Amino acid sequence: MSSYDALIDGIKANNFVIIGRAGMDFFTAAGEATEDAPEMRTGLGGSSANIGAGICKLGGKAALVTRVSDDSIGRYCVGQLKHYGVDATHVTPIGGEYRNSLAVYESRLEGHQSVIYRNGAADFQMDKADVAAVEYSAYGALITAGTVFAAEPSRSATFHAFDLAKQAGIPIIFDVDYRPYSWPNAQVAEEVLSRAAAECDMIVGNDEEFGFMAGDITKGLAKAKALSETTTALVIYKMGEKGAITFANGKEIRTGIYPVQALKPTGAGDSFMAGLVTSLADGHDLKTSILRGSACASVTVSRPGCAPAMADTATLETFLADHPGPTHV
Repeated sequence: MSSYDALIDGIKANNFVIIGRAGMDFFTAAGEATEDAPEMRTGLGGSSANIGAGICKLGGKAALVTRVSDDSIGRYCVGQLKHYGVDATHVTPIGGEYRNSLAVYESRLEGHQSVIYRNGAADFQMDKADVAAVEYSAYGALITAGTVFAAEPSRSATFHAFDLAKQAGIPIIFDVDYRPYSWPNAQVAEEVLSRAAAECDMIVGNDEEFGFMAGDITKGLAKAKALSETTTALVIYKMGEKGAITFANGKEIRTGIYPVQALKPTGAGDSFMAGLVTSLADGHDLKTSILRGSACASVTVSRPGCAPAMADTATLETFLADHPGPTHV
């Protein structure tokens, strides 16, 4: 069996163990600036938690491995995970001065502000014991987003999880999700993210992220293609409004996006991942699955919030039925 076939077989189990943060989001009503908002809504946030929620809303199964603060905010995150059906067995509270990630953002594009609070992040305290407690063979694939590598002990713990996943024979899916504010400096980020990418079976990133790993934005596409020809069975190179280029099985697939009236830019990547993997699990071919992931991203950016805005199966199918179709690239 090829590495690509093994990857797809793992995804088809539609049962994912996801490593990374859960956070709390504050967001405004449509069109409001933060400073003018008389009140704000709350929702589940954090890339990995969002991916898990999106998978569950689309009929898959997901379990999250992370640390949360031992306080009301941490309990809120656990409660939200359970609300969406994400298994929180391996979400462990930590006391002291460690705090959950908090994002405050606006439901508007013009003048959009997103403020992230990450001081003393609880999720960075996830350690090797946390990931060793997981029975990886119970899942079809492991998913993680790049922020887990930004600090210790989370970095070493996640690489240990990679080793355990490989021993269990399940593929590793990596959303690069580079957030400069989480890293000590760009050089460390480039080295660590490149190491992580080389260990994965599937990588999803945007043009800037691949360019960052290549050391030059103009070399990002070549980096993505090189990974697909050496270590990685499936590589998706996202280009925003220009769609995506996917490398798999020696082939190149170009796909567009589903244009919508966007309300904010946040949550698109997380919903894309959830839509992509659940569509593959449901038996759609690769190109169709990429487009369904793109449709999920469009649904999410057109509504307030991240996890609350993600499509469930009925919403996705209605959107696809009513939309005139993706752009051609």
